[in-house]
Amino acid sequence: MTKNKVVNKMMKLLAKENLEKYQIIINNSKKTEMVVERGEISLLRTTSDTNLRITAINENKKASVNINKVDDSSLEEATKNVLELLETSEVDDAYDISPFQEARQFESGSKEPNKEDMYKLITRFIGAVKLEYPKLNISESALTFNYTEVNLVNSNGVDYLQTKGIYSFYVVFTAKDGDNISSMNFVAFSMNDLEKDLLDTATLRRLIKENIEQLETKPITEKFAGDVLITPDYLAELIATFAGIGLSDGALIAGTSVLKDSIGKEIASPKLTIRSNPRSKHICDGYSITSDGFEAKNLTIVENGVLKNHLLGLYGAKKTAKKRAENSGDAYVVDPGGVSYKDMVKKVKKGILLSRFSGGNPSPNGDFSGIAKNSYYIEDGKVQYPISETMIAGNIYDMLKNIKEISKEQVNFGNALMPWLLTTGVTISGK
Repeated sequence: MTKNKVVNKMMKLLAKENLEKYQIIINNSKKTEMVVERGEISLLRTTSDTNLRITAINENKKASVNINKVDDSSLEEATKNVLELLETSEVDDAYDISPFQEARQFESGSKEPNKEDMYKLITRFIGAVKLEYPKLNISESALTFNYTEVNLVNSNGVDYLQTKGIYSFYVVFTAKDGDNISSMNFVAFSMNDLEKDLLDTATLRRLIKENIEQLETKPITEKFAGDVLITPDYLAELIATFAGIGLSDGALIAGTSVLKDSIGKEIASPKLTIRSNPRSKHICDGYSITSDGFEAKNLTIVENGVLKNHLLGLYGAKKTAKKRAENSGDAYVVDPGGVSYKDMVKKVKKGILLSRFSGGNPSPNGDFSGIAKNSYYIEDGKVQYPISETMIAGNIYDMLKNIKEISKEQVNFGNALMPWLLTTGVTISGK
């Protein structure tokens, strides 16, 4: 494989220093974006960026340096800096780089954006919002195309090249009617192409409709332990939080994870299967290589409630003497169930439809508390009304154990594939 010219220069500089191990990652990116402010296209631009990260290991000491300029003098300065940092680094025999693997090149998406179609798509979106949802205010929004080339090499002979072109869209909005203003909400998703209208992608249309309904909210007037029907939007965030406090390098190295000795054990409802699928055809915004120098593979994290894998990188695996995960997490997929969303609502005696949550990070044992936003009160199998901001408290692990149903419908955000999930036992506190 033909290495990036900058990578070749950097390898020669590091080789002269007789380092035991080193890794080089260069990321060249080119972004084309169309920005919307106050309902109008306000900016069209294309920008390029380069980031070079070098990591050196010597005598069980490790140092890393990031630079954005890659001229010869900058490369020489980076080499000097990483050597100086090595001298003061702490000794840790868990520091390592990936072993030799056959050189590979991974390609996904287009190399260049279709600017004409980008303009048509976002213009059509702006027009449709003004026509169909005149009470909606777009605070900010952007349609982007990002092309990246990542070349990762190391002193063990690893040589990976990943190229990816992906369209992404995000929008932040509120509704306004007279003096009434709804709580802010947002949507973000990625796409391989521009064939589908933005309004009909992911959950955008549903959340816009709900945001307008949320101009008139009511408080919940009591405190009770009830059901929570979690939307795909918030479920993606919940799964990422679960992975962070229970499966990640930091939690497992520190010993704070309650799942540190739970491989092969049932830790959730048998209805729940969670995957990290960065190589899936259904995940357009995935990845093919990990930052520690391995080819990424799809991974089952929880299968029918049983924990199958932690999400340990090379360092975390060596530090904890546990198995290295075959990817770096993210690109989460929750397998669908067999019940429709509408039938799930009918099963709720008393609870809320949770679309967004605002609160601090959960404690290591999974306890959390915060405010349910852009959410609804459900009683006797019917969505009753949008609620004003309401406190909820519970435990993430208990929520996953107490799952009642998972919807057969899934929503594809490009970087995650999520259904609706119904759980119970969460404390809901009204005024």
